[in-house]
Formats: sequence, C-alpha cells, structure tokens
Amino acid sequence: MNSQTNELSLDAESTVSDAPARSLWRLGWQRLKKDKVGYISLFIVIFYLLLSLAGWMNLIGSDWREEIALPYAPPTFASWEKRGTEVKASSIQGVEQETLEADADDPLAALMAEADTNEDQYETETVQKADSLILGADGRGRDILQKTLKGTSVSVTVALFGSLCAIIIGTILGALAGYFGKWVDDLLMWFYSIFTSIPDMLLLLSFAVVFSRGIDTLIIIFGLTSWTYVFRIMRAEFMKHKDREYIQAADAIGAGHARKMFLHILPNVSHLLLVQFSILTVGMIKSEVVLSFLGFGVSITQTSWGSMLAEVPSELLQGYWWQMVTVTVFMSILVTAFSLLTDSMRDALDPKVK
Repeated sequence: MNSQTNELSLDAESTVSDAPARSLWRLGWQRLKKDKVGYISLFIVIFYLLLSLAGWMNLIGSDWREEIALPYAPPTFASWEKRGTEVKASSIQGVEQETLEADADDPLAALMAEADTNEDQYETETVQKADSLILGADGRGRDILQKTLKGTSVSVTVALFGSLCAIIIGTILGALAGYFGKWVDDLLMWFYSIFTSIPDMLLLLSFAVVFSRGIDTLIIIFGLTSWTYVFRIMRAEFMKHKDREYIQAADAIGAGHARKMFLHILPNVSHLLLVQFSILTVGMIKSEVVLSFLGFGVSITQTSWGSMLAEVPSELLQGYWWQMVTVTVFMSILVTAFSLLTDSMRDALDPKVK
C-alpha cells in the first residue's frame, strides 16, 4: 500500500515537474489573445507605430509641404483624373481692373508712365495644380492626407518618448522612496506634493513658455510633468515587496540595494509599468494636441495633429471641414484603441485573475 502511494506521489511530482512553468507575461499574452477587443486594439496600435516609423524614414508624408493643389481643394476620389488644371497666377476672377490716366501737369505722371512700362516686363506664369485631392487640401494647397500621415508620425513619437521619460523618472524616484523610506521618502514625497498641487495644464504651459518649441522640447516637458503618476504606484509597490521572502533571500547572499531594487523587485512590478505606459501615451497625445493648438507645440517647420487642428477654426468659418474630420478620425481611432488595449492589459496582467 505504501509502495503504491509512493509511486503515485512520484508520478504526480514528475507530472508537475514536466509541466512548463508559465510566467505572468505568458499567461497575460494568452488572456489577451482571448480578448477579441484587446487583440484588435493591439494590431491597430502596432499599425500606427509602423506609420510613425515610416514617416520618420520618409516613406510616407515626405511631400506634405508641397503645394500641389488649389487652396481648399475639396476631397474626392476622382482627384487623380483631374490633375493638370491650368491656373494663371496673374488672373483675378470677378475683379474689373481700371486703367488710371494722368495729366501732363500731374507730378506723378512720370512715375505712372514708368509703372506702365515696367508692367509689360512681367509674364503670366502658368502652373499645374489639382482642383481636388483624395482627402482635400488646406489653405495653401497642401495634401491633407500627406499632412495627416506626417502629423501622425510626430504626435505618436512625442507621446511614446514622453511616456518613456515619465516612466523612467517615476520608476527611479518611486523605487528610492519605497525601498529606503525614512528621510528619502519624506523628501521625495514633499517634492511629489509640490508637483501635484499645480494643475497639469498650467504646469505644461509654464514649461512650454520657458523652453523653445520643438519635438524634443515636448518630450522633455511631458517627461518632467507626468512622472508623478508612475511615482505613486512604484512607491507603493516597492514598499510592499521590499520585505518579502525573495528579497530577504537576496539579502542573505549579499545582494546590494541596486540589485535588489532593479533586478529583483522591478521585474515583479513591470506589468504595472506597461499599463501605466499605455495610459500616459493616451494622455500625452491629447496634451500635444492642446499645446500645439495654443501655439506652444511643435515648430512651424513641423506638423502634428495639434498644429493641424489649430488651422481648423478659420477653415470652418469658410465651410472647409475636411481637415478637421481627417485629423479627428485618425486621432480618435488611435486614442480609442490605446484605451481599450489598456483595459485589456490591466485584466490580462492581473495576477489575481485565474
């Protein structure tokens, strides 16, 4: 009887040992694949990331500055058939020009005669421009599709790298506060309280006024103003993990503080950083739009979703709606996909979910 029990226990142990150890990341990936909404959102986000990469490689959106169409050319799918419309640069439709005559005694007669002589030296320039494009043109005749693709590249890059800066700053400060505690925690919490007492948008505008406009400036501003969200989470997690058994075991073998913080504790809380990274990215996309709309975003030599929306009010007054619709659709799809992906990742990476 005892021998049969031992054999059963050995079989059970061998079965358990043969079963592959599934990590939290692997379990999370399996759960995410079962979530259709989250899985589709992931592919949409990846598609936008590829668009952003292609934009910086000048594979798409490289011709966004070229004035290839008439101002405010409407959107149409027949645009490629209508290319080549001749436009005379010197012609003014609907305006009757009147020739002025001067008397011989007029002191301006000589100047007016010279102006009439110089007028014959100018030649009418004929240019080739389209009278319609797939998604229309802006006030300078630039292709809105090309502008939107380039703007996607800029806005996504600013949001991603700004989130990465915030994650790095918040993780380091939160790890120091949560792990060491005492006066280190008091000092960093005092610093945290100062930042959080200032409204986010006011803080963003303050930094934006001080620094020059540009993509790198926006990334730094977002990193310096958004680290508080990560700090709060990392501080609590490091406080919770620093007294656990695996940290005591690492301490017993002589592991240093940096090793215990960033090689033992950090991997166990990294899933929270991924979720927080997604949340920050959504917020920074919106913040970039607001700053660029107010004139504190990217430089005038660049384009982004926010700078494109800054042109919308004057266009809507004239009935030109296509730039607003194009940018809004592109931005809404990405923000919605990121938000749904964040919810799916939060559920998939939750260790309490079986």
